[in-house]
Amino acid sequence: MRAKKWEILAVLLVVGLATAGLAGAQSVSFKDPTGDDFGPGGYSYPTDAVYKAGSFDLTQFELEVSGKRANVSASVNSALEDPWGMKVGFAVQMIFVFIDTDHKEGSGFTDGIPGLNVKFAPQDAWEKCIILSPQAAARVRTEVETKAAAMMAAVVVPGRTKGSGRAISASVDLADLGAGDPATWGYQVVVQSNEGFPESAEVLTRRVNEYEGQHRFGGGNDAMCDPHVMDVLAGAGAGAAEEIEAQKSMLKFECNPDGTAKQMSVLTMVRK
Repeated sequence: MRAKKWEILAVLLVVGLATAGLAGAQSVSFKDPTGDDFGPGGYSYPTDAVYKAGSFDLTQFELEVSGKRANVSASVNSALEDPWGMKVGFAVQMIFVFIDTDHKEGSGFTDGIPGLNVKFAPQDAWEKCIILSPQAAARVRTEVETKAAAMMAAVVVPGRTKGSGRAISASVDLADLGAGDPATWGYQVVVQSNEGFPESAEVLTRRVNEYEGQHRFGGGNDAMCDPHVMDVLAGAGAGAAEEIEAQKSMLKFECNPDGTAKQMSVLTMVRK
C-alpha cells in the first residue's frame, strides 16, 4: 500500500528532529569571567614584555563534534602573538583540557599533569586530557611519555594546534576521547604557560614562584606546594562574576614550613 504524503512528511519530520537533537548534544560551550587570571587570587605575570595582559585569562571553551572529529577551542582575553617563532599563531600559552567521561568515583586520574601541582576531586577524576601546546606534537608526546608514562594512554595530543585572533584550537579523533555523548561529560580547562625549558619532572609548564621574574609567575611559593595555574573554569561555566570566587576556592592551597603541600588545590569539573 502506497504511503500517504502526510505520513511520509511526518516520518521525515521525526527523523529530522532526532538528528537535530543529536547534533545539539554533540557540542558544549562554557564561558569564564574576565580578569581572573591570577590563580588562587594573588598570582602575577612574569615581567618580560611577551606576557601581555590577558594572555592567560580564559574567556571561553568550546567542543564541537563534526563527523568522527572533535573540534576544540579555548579563547583568552588578549590577541595571540608569536614572539618565540613557534609558527602556529601563538607561543606563550599552554592549555590543558581535562575531561571526565563517566562521572564515577574511582575511575580515572585524580592527579593533574606533572607540573600543574593540582589534584582533582574523586568524583571528578579525569579519563582524558587534550593538550593544546605551541610545541610540536612529537615533543609534547615525548614529554608525556617521559614524565607521565602512566597517563600516556589518557593524554590526547593533536597533530596540529593553531592560534588565530584570541582562540587556540585543534581537532582530534572523537574515538580518542572515548565513548558517550560529549554533552554529558565534565570539563576542566587549565591555563598555563608554554615552557620550552621545563624542570625535569614537569610537562612543559612554567613555574609560579614567590616573586615574579622575567619568565616566572609570582605570588606563589618557591617550593612545589602551590598550583602552577593561572585560570580555570569554575561554577556553572557561565562567565558569571561569582565564578571568580569559586576559582579562588578551588585553587586554594597551604604549604608546610618545609615547602611540602599541606593542602593542595583540588579542581572539580564543570558540566552542562
